[in-house]
Amino acid sequence: MQTLDWNQFDTVLLDMDGTLLDLHFDHHFWMHAVPEAYAYKNHISIRSAKAKIHREIESHAGTLNWYCLDFWSAKLELNIAELKRGFKEEIRVHPEVLDFLAALRRHGKRVVMVTNAHRDSLALKLEMTEIGRYFHTLISAHDLGMPKEDIRIWSEIQRVTPYDPKRTLLIDDNLKALETAQRYGIALPLCATFVSPKLGRIDPQGFAHFESFSEIMPH
Repeated sequence: MQTLDWNQFDTVLLDMDGTLLDLHFDHHFWMHAVPEAYAYKNHISIRSAKAKIHREIESHAGTLNWYCLDFWSAKLELNIAELKRGFKEEIRVHPEVLDFLAALRRHGKRVVMVTNAHRDSLALKLEMTEIGRYFHTLISAHDLGMPKEDIRIWSEIQRVTPYDPKRTLLIDDNLKALETAQRYGIALPLCATFVSPKLGRIDPQGFAHFESFSEIMPH
């Protein structure tokens, strides 16, 4: 993409999973680890467990439940947060992310995380990476009672950390989140297309986009 004019932005809203962190951790956890644990607990085949859980997951796509560890713990009768902790060594930060976050701070930007991730998941990711120290504010959509797919969240964030949408950049790999942010009036919804070396690129579907953080690094 073309070089960003960083003078246009005071605030940078950043997604976490897929955008800053390798999405393979979450993909493997939900597609494989959870069905395997469910199959073992319920004495059914892994294939049957995968089919059931994938159906359940799809039925809640785009809702806060989709991201809620408490919801899935109750639904599947598994301790999802504890199970996730067992795979924590697999959590990875994308290349250049820490340099990018440090550069944002050096340039005086207000750096805010806005993630759909459950607080337990967020805490685990912060424990296993160094990203947390670069943020002024960390917001989980669960604190606000709605996901980023809901346009109301962008005004709700104002109550936590006021910002000027016209001078705000959002970086996310979630196209629905980019769409609601655009409709709300955020100046630049920017799609992070590289979510994992083990997964396909995101189709930005017309949104401004980048693959490597080196493309948008403030200098």
